[in-house]
Amino acid sequence: MKNPKTINSLMAYMRKTKGIRIEGSTQKRKLRYMGYFHGYKGYRFYGKPSNLFNYTSFNELQAVYSFDMALKTLMYPKIMFLETTTKNYALEVILKKANSRRFADIYSKLLTNYKAFPIGNNDYKKAINKRLTLRNKVYSAISRDYGNRFVVNHYYDKDQPLPIWAIFEIISLGEFATFIDCLDQNTRKEISKQVGIKTSVDSDGKMLPNMIYTLKDLRNAVAHNNTIFDTRFNTSGINNRIGKYIEAETGIKHISFDTIADYVILISFLLKLLECPKSEIVAFVKEFESLLEVFRKSVSISIYSSVVYTDTRNKLSLLKKWL
Repeated sequence: MKNPKTINSLMAYMRKTKGIRIEGSTQKRKLRYMGYFHGYKGYRFYGKPSNLFNYTSFNELQAVYSFDMALKTLMYPKIMFLETTTKNYALEVILKKANSRRFADIYSKLLTNYKAFPIGNNDYKKAINKRLTLRNKVYSAISRDYGNRFVVNHYYDKDQPLPIWAIFEIISLGEFATFIDCLDQNTRKEISKQVGIKTSVDSDGKMLPNMIYTLKDLRNAVAHNNTIFDTRFNTSGINNRIGKYIEAETGIKHISFDTIADYVILISFLLKLLECPKSEIVAFVKEFESLLEVFRKSVSISIYSSVVYTDTRNKLSLLKKWL
């Protein structure tokens, strides 16, 4: 078994084997900040490991790393806002329709999407499975957080069931999307309408959960400090209805979510649906443009064009015009 490399030997390996100029105490400290395995290993490629960057200096590697960290800093507050707000919109509709705050009542009255399919067919079985899995995850989250979160202890120590709004606080964004997905069609459509999604493009009420599923992978990558600049976090596939809807509304073409700019567009689109101040959304887009400009000046054109597609400037221009 090989002995672990020291930071000096790792730097020497990067110079001699990878052709990356790295030397001196300042660059050594920066390599320590980003980490060799989490940092260098994660930022030496884009998209997939076979797409290696042609780095010639450590400064270019540092620029990609800094760009990625700045993107996470920019996006995290907006994603958290969208998570909180969409949950609140959903709560209003759910509480009114169920006339109860108890999960058991909501589960039996509203989480009934399985009834839309013939008993026993594949779609019916999948819907039942999803519903049962959601129930298990809700109770698992309660069990996990008892003793650790005041909101859970508060109700259970009084021998009271955890209300739905408290459950929404402890489930993940992906589990929330599944929750919406499991609701009956009328309830899904009502939530979608309240959020601002056009009924003409959302006859089944699936647009909102699909959008939340799309944001979920980005949110998790940001929260766990994983790489996001090249959208490698997207491993579950994205419903193409989302891109088509945004394209039709904004005039922006080719929204496929294979570039981080498309996620900026999705976040901005949702913020506008929720009637956030236009100035705040435009400021968010302009900050992203500033990050792109700093990045462009810090790396070679080949590295920049591998990350930022040629249609990005036009997309952002159309987005600001639509806003």
